[in-house]
Amino acid sequence: MSVGRWFKRVGDPVTVQEPLVETETDNVTHEIRAPVTGVLSQISVKAGASVECGMVLGNVSQF
Repeated sequence: MSVGRWFKRVGDPVTVQEPLVETETDNVTHEIRAPVTGVLSQISVKAGASVECGMVLGNVSQF
């Protein structure tokens, strides 16, 4: 699995359930949504990088 693209940049506000990032496999593209309202405070894995299930891709800091 790999990270397709980020929809937000660090420092951007996000709302709960807003799409943050896409992950891709050979067969499926999946949007990961924000778990809370806040600010995207960190991107841990850049677009194009390989990831495994359960890895932290980024962090959202709550208001």
